[in-house]
Amino acid sequence: MSTSVSPGTEESIFELSSLEPPARQGHRAQLMGWRRRAMVAAALLACLALLGLARWLALTPHLDAHWISDSQGRLVLQSSPLAELQTQQGRALLAVLDEKGQPQAVDALLLHRSPRWQVQDGVRARQVQQQELLAKRLATGSVVLQFDQGQPVTVPARPRGFAGLGWLLWPLAGLALMLVLFAAVVVLARPHVRNGLYALMAVCQAGNLLFIAMESTRGLGLPMGAASLDLQVRLALDVCTGAAMVHAFALHPHRLPKAGALAAATWLAVAMLLPLIQLGVLVPTWWWAQGLCMGLGVLALLVIGRSRQVQANPFAAVMQRLGLVTLATLALVTAAVAASSRMPVVAHGVAVGASVAWYLFLASLLLLTPFLARSRQVLREFALLAGVSTVAASVDLLFVAVFSLSAFTSLAVAVFVALALYAGARQFLLQQLLGRTLLSTERTFELLYRAARDVQVRPRRYPQRLAQLLRELFEPLELLNVSRVPSRSRVLGGGSALVVPLRGPQDKQQAPAAMLLRSAQGGRRLFTHDDARLADRVVEQLRRAVAYDQAVERGRHEERQRLAQDLHDDIGARLLTLMYQAQSTEMEDYIRHTLQDLKTLTRGLAASEHRLSHAAAEWKADLTQRLTVAQAALGWSFSCDEDIRLSVVQWSALTRILRELVSNSLYHGHASRIDVVLQISGPRLWLSVADDGQGGDPTTWAHGLGLGGVRKRVKALGGTVVWRENPPRGIVCEVQADSFNAPS
Repeated sequence: MSTSVSPGTEESIFELSSLEPPARQGHRAQLMGWRRRAMVAAALLACLALLGLARWLALTPHLDAHWISDSQGRLVLQSSPLAELQTQQGRALLAVLDEKGQPQAVDALLLHRSPRWQVQDGVRARQVQQQELLAKRLATGSVVLQFDQGQPVTVPARPRGFAGLGWLLWPLAGLALMLVLFAAVVVLARPHVRNGLYALMAVCQAGNLLFIAMESTRGLGLPMGAASLDLQVRLALDVCTGAAMVHAFALHPHRLPKAGALAAATWLAVAMLLPLIQLGVLVPTWWWAQGLCMGLGVLALLVIGRSRQVQANPFAAVMQRLGLVTLATLALVTAAVAASSRMPVVAHGVAVGASVAWYLFLASLLLLTPFLARSRQVLREFALLAGVSTVAASVDLLFVAVFSLSAFTSLAVAVFVALALYAGARQFLLQQLLGRTLLSTERTFELLYRAARDVQVRPRRYPQRLAQLLRELFEPLELLNVSRVPSRSRVLGGGSALVVPLRGPQDKQQAPAAMLLRSAQGGRRLFTHDDARLADRVVEQLRRAVAYDQAVERGRHEERQRLAQDLHDDIGARLLTLMYQAQSTEMEDYIRHTLQDLKTLTRGLAASEHRLSHAAAEWKADLTQRLTVAQAALGWSFSCDEDIRLSVVQWSALTRILRELVSNSLYHGHASRIDVVLQISGPRLWLSVADDGQGGDPTTWAHGLGLGGVRKRVKALGGTVVWRENPPRGIVCEVQADSFNAPS
């Protein structure tokens, strides 16, 4: 049957569906040209914005020096290329003089660049105050520093330059650029609300990565306002990501009832709570911020779970698994940062490292999402490594905070845990999270071999056997026939469906067809492009099996025709000469009947198929003639559901079985009457040949070539044969084949 494709199985956002009606060539070219220009413009704007940010940071004044934190939380100068600071190496920085010349106390909080992940409100306020004071003084061109055991030192503020941006800024900025470009590709390829929500999430996380990149610059000093905006802006980016995720899951892969109301309520709650957290009305601020983010994550999981209940969809299943892992990772990071907040000397630097790993993990998942159905090994490995790194950093924090381990010991244990997790659970995570569980090579080969053998025996079962094989390989929830046939197997709906063209040797008058498979492994995983390649190979192997069988059958048919022609031209001519030279009427009749048998045999060999009704008429005529010569009576009963076509093997086997059984009844049993009953009902054949001769007990017979030939031919038909006594006298032979007329 032919069916249309539902909206849930539209083509992946990166390619047009082969099942969609073709658009006008000019219109499509116009659309592609517009999209290409828009993509180029977006890429240029993003690159210019990134270069502008780098130049702005390069012009920002800073203190070019290397600082560490001591056990008392003071800021100690380690080294500096500035002559004014070289004499202060090893001393602790106590204060920065403000514009009035008054010393303002500073400490190791100047090393902490991310107020977003500072747990305590009071500590965060001091951190922002110190960062803004230093930035304000650096903006004047110089800054006066007060060290312990010394006089105030005036240090000129110099732009950090591109060399002072640090090596970490560029990969983070490059990842942010990738997210922005991915967002542009998704929106331009398929302008839709859900794609716009994906783009919003990607842009928000790109903003987070840029904040992290800006805070990774060398030396002391951030741009004016950067520290005070960090919590407000980054919290807004995180919350918008969560709200957009809830909204997207309400629309895709299945639009939930009242999806609009749910999305509106989510955005309204965010709009009400976010300003209260940013303004410090809801305290403690960090806990409210994390609670709101995790609450949105829980809501997103509930929404995608509800979507999966309404309609089974592998995308929803994969998103649910990824969402669980993401939420669990965020909970682990939150717990680790909170537990380590009691150790301000060493905690914040490691906490920032854990948060950076978390944002890399989230960004990698956003990059991976559009390619779930594609073979993007680099993206999958990057996401896995980012997730393992997040776990390792969080475990490091927990060991330091809870078990009071040394920094080296906790780091060693965390690295060991991360390596064990990566090595031991890598394959499991890839299979369970992304749903890429496939059959083993041995099992796949076994299924393909069985299907090929079956198709070689019964070529007409090619479509049914291919459908069965695809079910065994992919376990789809639904398998349909479609009329629009692509040139190769295609993944649709981002992995929700797979369309496989049937390229078997079919009747030229038969229209080409294709099969559409929905929801692999019962909706537990997505179809991938590896699946499409596997399906193409399977179809090609079965096509070759059918072609091989047809070639063999053609060779057999040609050989049978040659033999039939030779028998007709040679043996037939000799028998005809003997008939004209016969010395008696009985000899002439015998040779005439032999010529008739030869004619029947050659006609049967030359034909590739025989109608059952025609074959039955020939069998009856042949048996009638033979029994008439032997002065025996024939009882004939024939019935069938439909006039099927017999193959050469079936026709030849039945012809020889009937002749052999009748010959045995005549020449061994000396029967005066033979009753033949032939019934074909559905796939079942039943043949009975009963006589009134002198057969005796069949268990005492010595089975020679005749009875052995009957057994062999019945076995070729897929049946069984039994001889028994026929009271009051005679023998009855019964042949039964339950799959004689099974679809081939």
